[in-house]
Amino acid sequence: MTISIDQAIDAAFKGLADFSESFLFYSFNLNLSDGAGGVTAVAFPLILIWLFAAGVIFTLYFGFINLRLFKHSFDIVRGKFDEPKADGQINNFQALMASLAATVGLGNIAGVAVAVSVGGPGATVWMIAMGFIGMSTKFAEVTAGVKYRRCFTNKHGEKDISGGPMYYLQDALANRGWPRFGKILAVIFALCCIGGAFGGGNMFQANQTFVQFVNATGGEASWFAGKGWLFGIILAAMTGAVIIGGIKSIARVSSLVVPVMAVLYVLVGCFVLAVNYHALPAAVATIFTSAFSLEAGVGGLLGAILVGVKRASFSNEAGLGSAAIVQSCARTAEPVRQGIASMMGPFLDTVVICTMTALIIVVSGVYEGGQGMEGVSLTSRAFSTAIPWAPQFLAITVFLFAYSTLIGWSYYGVKAATFIFGERFSVEYVFKIAFCLCVVVGCAADLTNVIRFTDAMILSMAFPNIIGLYIMAPELKRDLKSYLARRKSGVL
Repeated sequence: MTISIDQAIDAAFKGLADFSESFLFYSFNLNLSDGAGGVTAVAFPLILIWLFAAGVIFTLYFGFINLRLFKHSFDIVRGKFDEPKADGQINNFQALMASLAATVGLGNIAGVAVAVSVGGPGATVWMIAMGFIGMSTKFAEVTAGVKYRRCFTNKHGEKDISGGPMYYLQDALANRGWPRFGKILAVIFALCCIGGAFGGGNMFQANQTFVQFVNATGGEASWFAGKGWLFGIILAAMTGAVIIGGIKSIARVSSLVVPVMAVLYVLVGCFVLAVNYHALPAAVATIFTSAFSLEAGVGGLLGAILVGVKRASFSNEAGLGSAAIVQSCARTAEPVRQGIASMMGPFLDTVVICTMTALIIVVSGVYEGGQGMEGVSLTSRAFSTAIPWAPQFLAITVFLFAYSTLIGWSYYGVKAATFIFGERFSVEYVFKIAFCLCVVVGCAADLTNVIRFTDAMILSMAFPNIIGLYIMAPELKRDLKSYLARRKSGVL
């Protein structure tokens, strides 16, 4: 019996997914009513409860900062408060775009499709809710990232900034007399970040890009069908061409690609909704009624909530600490200001783009019929109900979304690796080579195993990160009050 290269890669990868999921993604089961007189087992991953609780707690603790300072956040992002002479490598807008490059990815297209196909239309409401409260968590982690960032001098004599949970976990806890505990949390975070970079930031993106490319070029009849490794080599070469230049190169490409792809996707999405305008009121009603419906029992309701929270967490990464790594490079002397700017990330990513995708899928009705877990293929069928060239359009969009995520997460992984092994160029380039090789693996692997590995590694970053944020919360609240007082007095 002979097997293909793709089959061999996937067989080996399945074992890794099994191990990582069982070790890092523990859950407990409850037997609940299924609405038909029976019971259904609902798995409660502790990491999702951890993330949801953090979002609620930080939203309340910071006094609904996501509402109070929404306009100020927008003003910062559009450049009204830029500080060109402050320390940093990129401006506020570039920092947000580089962060969005890593979050506005296939979680917004394929991830939403997974949520609707598994959890039903109601999962959309819980995705939006998670995006809303995630704005407060994002504020906390980015503020801490900028406050505790470090400045190094590279071999060219230029300033190179490193920041993120690795540094504020280590330094903030050391300031409180817990240096060993802080170091342990920092190393755990960095290891999970490296795994997350290879998984959700790399292989999931590469996998779904290949799937949509095959769909757009003939499906099973496509010349590329079964040749994921070849497509992966091409995509890996394009990724390497950008990430070799570091954060400035990544930010420059992201500030061009992210706004264009997001606006283009939303405009075409609005066109699809306009074509199906007659079905829009019913679709919105379906989303909200199924979000709170007990027709499938308590188990069905909680299942929809869990799926929505999971996919939103994967999409906007609030609580994972990843955005703090790149936004620590922003040119600013005010950590709170960049933290406020970062709140636009979950809003644009989840509340705007993810909602658009979910509405299109529900309006089209293609999710009905229960074909099990589906990713970008479901979104493609939804777009095809209004535009005949949907597969080709999504192939381009998926590529741009995935490409931006690849280059964004490569930076996260590099910073995590250099934190553990030292700020050496050999470490940086070894990681970048390994990262590009994983693009090839992702194109050849099965979607189910990629998602399992992704969830386990990326979401596990939240454990050490949120522990640190809880400890630092009083300090961050004092900084916020000081910033707002200085703004009110006219100093800022």
